[in-house]
Amino acid sequence: MMTRSSHRRISSLLVATVAAALALTGLSTSPAMAQGADQVVNGSFDSGTAPWWWTGNSPAAVADGQLCATVPAGTVNPWDAIIGQNDIPLISGESYALTFTASATAQVSVRANVQLADPPFTPEISQAVLLGPEPQQLSFTFTSQTDTQTGQVAFQIGGAAESWSFCIDDVSLIGGVAPPVYQPDTGPRVRVNQVGYLPDGPKRATLVSEGPQPLPWQLRDAAGAVVATGMTTPRGMDAASGQSVHTIDFSAHTAAGSGYTLSADGETSFPFDIAGDIYRQLRSDALQFFYIQRSGIAIDGALVGQQYARPAGHLGVAPNQGDTDVPCQPGLCDYRLDVRGGWYDAGDHGKYVVNGGIATAQLLGAFERTKTAPTATPGALEDSTLRVPERGNGVPDVLDEARWELEFMLRMQVPAGRLLAGMVHHKMHDAMWTGLPLQPQADPQPRELHPVSTAATLNLAAVAAQAARLFAPYDAAFAAQSLAAARTAFAAAKAHPAMFASDADGTGGGAYGDADVSDEFYWAATELYLTTGEQAFLAELTSSPHHTADVFAPSGFSWPSMAALARLDLATVPSGLPAADRQRVRASVVAGADAYLATLRAEAYGLPMPGDADFYFWGGNSNILNNVVVLATAYDLTGNVAYREGALEGVDYIFGRNALNHSYVTGYGEASSQNQHTRIYSHQLDPNLPNPPPGSISGGANAGLQDPIAERLLTGCAPQFCYIDDIESYSTNEVAINWNSALSWVASFLADQGRAEATAPASCQVRYSIAGEWPGGFLTVVTLVNRGSQALDGWHLAWSFTGAQRVTQMWNAVAAQSGARVTATNAEWNRRIPPGQSVVLGFLGTTWGANPAPELLTVDGAVCSALSGE
Repeated sequence: MMTRSSHRRISSLLVATVAAALALTGLSTSPAMAQGADQVVNGSFDSGTAPWWWTGNSPAAVADGQLCATVPAGTVNPWDAIIGQNDIPLISGESYALTFTASATAQVSVRANVQLADPPFTPEISQAVLLGPEPQQLSFTFTSQTDTQTGQVAFQIGGAAESWSFCIDDVSLIGGVAPPVYQPDTGPRVRVNQVGYLPDGPKRATLVSEGPQPLPWQLRDAAGAVVATGMTTPRGMDAASGQSVHTIDFSAHTAAGSGYTLSADGETSFPFDIAGDIYRQLRSDALQFFYIQRSGIAIDGALVGQQYARPAGHLGVAPNQGDTDVPCQPGLCDYRLDVRGGWYDAGDHGKYVVNGGIATAQLLGAFERTKTAPTATPGALEDSTLRVPERGNGVPDVLDEARWELEFMLRMQVPAGRLLAGMVHHKMHDAMWTGLPLQPQADPQPRELHPVSTAATLNLAAVAAQAARLFAPYDAAFAAQSLAAARTAFAAAKAHPAMFASDADGTGGGAYGDADVSDEFYWAATELYLTTGEQAFLAELTSSPHHTADVFAPSGFSWPSMAALARLDLATVPSGLPAADRQRVRASVVAGADAYLATLRAEAYGLPMPGDADFYFWGGNSNILNNVVVLATAYDLTGNVAYREGALEGVDYIFGRNALNHSYVTGYGEASSQNQHTRIYSHQLDPNLPNPPPGSISGGANAGLQDPIAERLLTGCAPQFCYIDDIESYSTNEVAINWNSALSWVASFLADQGRAEATAPASCQVRYSIAGEWPGGFLTVVTLVNRGSQALDGWHLAWSFTGAQRVTQMWNAVAAQSGARVTATNAEWNRRIPPGQSVVLGFLGTTWGANPAPELLTVDGAVCSALSGE
């Protein structure tokens, strides 16, 4: 590989030869004629490969500051292998200078073209260039004969009998005029949640208007009839959007229907629905994303649609190098690991433990919420509820999906007997960056294990511990394996507490450095305690500074900051945490929700994130959703409808109530993201490939503008305008598993809120008392009191255990247990409980690990309150 300094040298002989040739054709090697803007984006490749593309037979990557490609042997025509850039604007009559530096590992001839990007590919210039190992700097000028916004710079590098490597750098096309200022199509000035609103939920919209006075609004049904009217509330200038806005509140209208529109100031919104089931499909779609992102398994089109079917990726089938026998980076270790499986993390083919950790935890948490939340829908995430190949195996589908990633994480653990045994490799991915589009099964790059890190090790400890308690009722062997790995990982992290991933390790995949792992220690200790109940882990978590700190930052939580997720689990999962401490933990969640609620009410677009540019960052949509998670959890804990309303309104921004009038979730809303940055679903670059599947969320507005497309088109944007639905804008429009996991948790909560029976008042009280415990077993007495005005004539008392508990014998009722869920049905002699009367039942059980009393008990679906006293 040539050095960056050597490839700057010029061959005067070749330039002179080209100049003589051009003199005969009327072209010039001098750029003096051309003045103006550079029409090429990222011609120095300092920002990676975007927006450059190449044919699949010549995959390219940035190496030593150049874009280099290996050209296969046996191509016939120059255009059989191409590297290019599209969307090049040209103006008829304007002069342009095409300049570049190029080299080849063999003496070859290539063609440098500026042409139309579509048939008939009419060239403005098509110049043959002889290349060799010495880098050549070349420049050609021409006068455009065409007006177009769809020009193309293309280097045609096919036609050689033998394989060779091509490198290019410092590509520019100077001339014409500066590209026009990008103006997004924001549609009507009335911005709504384009998916819709729940009948009993808040219904607010935003009107963009300079008018300082209230303005009339009208709500119309699908037939155009006005069904509600009112006046807007002026909000003045909104810092996040740079717009003068008003709020429209039509919450008083509760009639269900489809095709509603909202009109004000001469503008009419996109249509939306009012219905209790508007989010039901989203729960399934958001979780389906993970199956389609799976590595190491063929994706079944019969489950998810034939457009998403593909062969298994990275199993060693050519051209894949495979994930079944992966070495470390050179000099890092003396072993190889089978690290197949898992999910492709984002738009590339890499797999990262810290991203997989939070994503898996949120899928597990969505399931665990069904055990603890009064409004959760029983059975919503059980077996055969999702489109996964494991459906029908007796295990909840969401656990099957989480297991696919967890098994990959387990394989990333350093084996016993090796140096740093028990630690976990931070990530594994291609040795070099690949371009778009590229299907996983076609990825030719070698794969590498990167160094172990304390953060990755603690991610495995936390997630494996959580999985152990949730899998215990369904797969005792896997639960035991997970818990053993969690214990080993936690001990290894304690022995190596400061092995940090390097921020400089960003070739071929993201770096994901994290130099503060105190929050991961807190998280891992929390999950180990909730699963085992062991005092050693209780001491670890209560001694952490995070245990009493405010962990709910305004910017939300994500993979580098996991203390908030630990706090949420401590607040919701039953445990033996001392009562006063448990109450303080729950109060801290409510305080965090109060802060997010205050932010939401202050923001004119109604989202729980401050409006300063610093709060619009890479992947910020997931942080917004994680703030919604805190609001939703506060509602689960307290039943205070203000938090439910905050959670419901907080997602309006995601689904279109924003400055761009754009839904960030594919397939949800009139104007939704379609071209997220991903090598797999690259329809924008290859019409034969699909768009991302419905339910895929993009990263969202990012004032940092860390990709060439965003920098070129969005410089100077107000924070909410710093987004473009373009596949090359990876800093605003990528997909990621840890963003879809936040959407999945929230979608499951939202789907539950459409159940009218979920808010039915309690008509029963229950006292669940563990009367005795011994190794492997326990005795429980349960008292059920009828607090309603009518007799209970036949009853079913239900709860879910936290882990491995199983009922072995019950008296005064008939027990049925499926997984963690127990239903106690009345006996013949106590089927009728008059108002104010009670029945007592008891049972023997077996277990391992923690055995707290369940806190959510229901009678015939109605949530019972706790009966105090001994």
